[in-house]
Amino acid sequence: MEKYQKIIEDVYLEVKNMPQSGKVANYIPELAFVDPENFGINITTIDKESFGVGDFDKKFSVQSITKILSLTLAYKFEGVKIWDRVDVEPSGNPFNSLLQLEADLGKPRNPFINAGAIVICDVLVSHLKNPKEDFLDFCKEISNIPTLQYNEKVAQSEKASGYRNVALCNFIKSFGNIKNDVDVVLDFYFYMCSLEMTCKELSKIFLFLTIDNFTTQKGERVITESQTKRINAIMLTCGFYDESGEFAFRVGLPGKSGVGGGIVAILPDKYCIAVWSPKLNVKGNSYKGMLFLEKFTSKTTSSIF
Repeated sequence: MEKYQKIIEDVYLEVKNMPQSGKVANYIPELAFVDPENFGINITTIDKESFGVGDFDKKFSVQSITKILSLTLAYKFEGVKIWDRVDVEPSGNPFNSLLQLEADLGKPRNPFINAGAIVICDVLVSHLKNPKEDFLDFCKEISNIPTLQYNEKVAQSEKASGYRNVALCNFIKSFGNIKNDVDVVLDFYFYMCSLEMTCKELSKIFLFLTIDNFTTQKGERVITESQTKRINAIMLTCGFYDESGEFAFRVGLPGKSGVGGGIVAILPDKYCIAVWSPKLNVKGNSYKGMLFLEKFTSKTTSSIF
């Protein structure tokens, strides 16, 4: 497995100095302060071996990557009933689009676009006594990282600028697919997206989707094997918004991006890899992150196909 260290170092050096287009997600004001030159990678194998390069130990706002975690917890509570509230189809539209909701009568196309993640947050608000605290506890438990925290500045920055998300939540509420108070649901959503992690922590927290029969420190299953399969499938088809097909074509792994510049990708029964580079392409995905993963899976001939 030591080969992983050499390969990630080689690909890191190859990609690091390549000219890149794109820009940091400055529509969330706090994210505009992030150094665009940050670049880190970490891979954790199913044997819990960890290999990192670059800024892999720097914390950043993982943003939409947490949508996998909220979906996991909601799926755990609701089982197959969850799909009555949110679909599993690629959207083909930007992550914050209102257009499809009208035609689909308030049922979001998938749980990873903003509308779908807001519905998932509503499901969790119905189940959790203290949504923000309880969700954070869930993340700490499945990752065995007791120091995880939200970034208060990022959460407040999102609240102050999240007009489109406020519109989405109210629009879905008008169709009856938001059951709780809109302000409570949105507050939880903004905090959830502000969760801070390093590449090393990210590659560790998603081992539950990588390892068969994964159990927490308490010896508990996170979700069933069948649920794991379905979440990985949605990551493959919907994890990169309207660039999901491109990611599957170029990289060939289930994955999820966030506008903080992070990407997490999974090769079942092998490893979880996290990449961070804040400059985004026009579709809102990390430019260097996608390039790195494309080269990495080519060099390691690791793909689910």
